[in-house]
Amino acid sequence: MDSPSPDVVEYRYNFIGGPYGTARPDEPGGPATIRFLPLQGRTDYLSVRAIDRSGRSSPTTTYWFRVKDGRAPVAHWKLDDPAGSTGAAAAAGTTAQAGSGVTFGGPAPRGADTDATVALNGSSHGYLTPGVPAVDTAGTFAVSAWARPAQTDRTMTVASQDAGQTAAFRLGLTDRDSGPVWSFALGDARVEGGAPETGEWAHLLGLYDEETGTARLYVNGRAVGSDAEAAPAGASGAFQIGRARSGDHYGARWHGDVGDVRVHDRVVVPAEAADMAYRTPELLGHWSLETATDGASPEQTDGAPLRLGGGATIYRGSDSSCIPDLDPDCTYVPPALVGDGHLRLDGESGHAVAEGPVVDTGDSFTLGVVVRLADAEPAHPMTVLSQAGEHTDAFKLSYEPSQHRWQLIMPHEDEAGAAETVVAQIEGADGGEGSGHRLAIVYDDAADTVKLFLDGYTNDRATGTVPNGWRGSGALQIGRARVGDGWGEYLHGDVDEVHAYAGALKDDRISGLGWGTNPCVEC
Repeated sequence: MDSPSPDVVEYRYNFIGGPYGTARPDEPGGPATIRFLPLQGRTDYLSVRAIDRSGRSSPTTTYWFRVKDGRAPVAHWKLDDPAGSTGAAAAAGTTAQAGSGVTFGGPAPRGADTDATVALNGSSHGYLTPGVPAVDTAGTFAVSAWARPAQTDRTMTVASQDAGQTAAFRLGLTDRDSGPVWSFALGDARVEGGAPETGEWAHLLGLYDEETGTARLYVNGRAVGSDAEAAPAGASGAFQIGRARSGDHYGARWHGDVGDVRVHDRVVVPAEAADMAYRTPELLGHWSLETATDGASPEQTDGAPLRLGGGATIYRGSDSSCIPDLDPDCTYVPPALVGDGHLRLDGESGHAVAEGPVVDTGDSFTLGVVVRLADAEPAHPMTVLSQAGEHTDAFKLSYEPSQHRWQLIMPHEDEAGAAETVVAQIEGADGGEGSGHRLAIVYDDAADTVKLFLDGYTNDRATGTVPNGWRGSGALQIGRARVGDGWGEYLHGDVDEVHAYAGALKDDRISGLGWGTNPCVEC
């Protein structure tokens, strides 16, 4: 930034949405330089005005520019080769040779942008390497991968790059006395965070930014730990998958699965890190509750139907176009909640059941439902959704009339009489009138959070922490919950549009639930 005025002492600038700041020249009337990292590919501008020593301002000058999307990886081993393969081709044309302890054709993380992975057996033969470096570690770089540990009780490496008798960096798992953590190490600098779990997938991304001189670690698309000051040296040794150089041998060998290894020679910005780790939710079931045949209401994609119990019926709205005020023979029939029909429950025994557990409550899931209470002041708590374990419910979504709130309740374990916690709650009830409410539960196993939404809205009280969800093996219940050795908390009201997904829908997709469509078609 520069000005022809000889007494300019500062420049005030801003970009679209920030940052905003002030830059001062080394001497009055001189230029000033700022460093700026755009965080997304789009059109942007830099607006600047000069301020002289008397506080007078120049007119604002605006410079428009366009930011391209980030460059492709300099190396990319998808590791999705078919079973029986002996190497994996990289995007840069380099083949990573695999040791005999590598098995191709393994399962991929559900919903991730990869089709297969490799399993490394943790032995001296369980590794892949192209035999050459993948990136100059003295400059800015990032390395990422999907990883699923088969054990968490020892330090293990997902990816590294040789630097003489050591590793220039190591991305992987570190075993601490306090428990295992994900880690990204560059020399003496280390960033740690997140809790690895045996048999569970995680997306890891380690970043070194030469501009700031710091290292950062992302786990499942979220920055963890504290950025660490780092000054890595350039490494001319080979890139390694599944092991790290230590003296005259390799150690910290990976035991587990690895997939989609990428290396960038630039900053991977936060939105990119989140996108790389995003797992597209998969629709498991959508019950519109329009009709029922032989006591079963069909699933929209020909999956298992909902079985209606006693006290449960399908209500059908009117398909007549007559107008009662104009036609005395016309009887008004209220419309269904959504579409042409909905499920009506009598509050005594009425319920519906989806065969099987439907969602894996030990992993990320999303459930949506439209519900309308029949009573303005119910006499007792009523449950709209629950999924049973062997002795209790893995979760239940209930209305608590004494507080006028919907509550998501999770027992601590699958034992009769287990302690339970209200992990999320949100106010709102229709008082037995209107078009009902659209409720949604979103459990994000990677972030250990659960959110409760009402008509697309959530808040802090409706967000809870769930360190480890346990797997409920029972059926998905609509309109009742486990009570002691039997069932209770029967819902008196109407239910419609039940959606179930494997994976956590993004917040901006929740408002689409409950309208008779699949809001995740383009997730």
